[in-house]
Amino acid sequence: MGASPWVVSDELWERIEPLLPSKERRFRYPGRKPLPDRDVLCGILYVLHTGIQWEYLPKKLGFGSGMTCWRRLRDWNEAGVWQRLHEVLLAELNAAARLDWSRCAVDSSHVRALKKGAHTGPSPVDRGRADSKRHLITDGHGTPLAILLTRGRNDVTLLLHLLDTVPPVRRILPIIARRGTPPGSGLGVYRWVVERTFAWLHGLRRLRVRWERRADIHEAFLKLACCLITLRQIRSLC
Repeated sequence: MGASPWVVSDELWERIEPLLPSKERRFRYPGRKPLPDRDVLCGILYVLHTGIQWEYLPKKLGFGSGMTCWRRLRDWNEAGVWQRLHEVLLAELNAAARLDWSRCAVDSSHVRALKKGAHTGPSPVDRGRADSKRHLITDGHGTPLAILLTRGRNDVTLLLHLLDTVPPVRRILPIIARRGTPPGSGLGVYRWVVERTFAWLHGLRRLRVRWERRADIHEAFLKLACCLITLRQIRSLC
């Protein structure tokens, strides 16, 4: 039986450990010894995979309290750890010629925001309930390149902002359906990859609904999830 998905593998840890901010050692009033980062990361992944609330994180697992994991997730996101990790993983795929830069797929999806908060607004598809919108761009294989969280209701106005977060690439041509285009145009061949990537994201229970009032915490989960998907693409090279 394989390891649980929230157990931090050696291949993930060797990539993320150099990116973590160093801890300042306190010689006077040092307080309790902090939990190892690797154990806390396991707790964060446990919440991401199971969707459990922070306060119910089982202490018997050895991952620390839910608040400890929440603080590390917040601090690491503020330090840009998830963004840099994603860039490292994408660079590995690119070096192996496994990123399809010939085309990209862009789409967005609504997610209900039960506690409201920043980047939420009335949903046009859920009877006006509070929701957020996730904007995702992938390469031709469905590898996530960038993701944004907004309260927006218009994808077009955010397209350029989304593209700005991806390294500049030449020869990516727009393939957009026109009115009156027959169903057999073949555009679905290009578009299903981003929908599949959204399905991968929703496979992580914490992302099926936005539970976080703070937008930065939910964005941290989204970025971490993109890292996990990209790492899975790297594993397929072996």
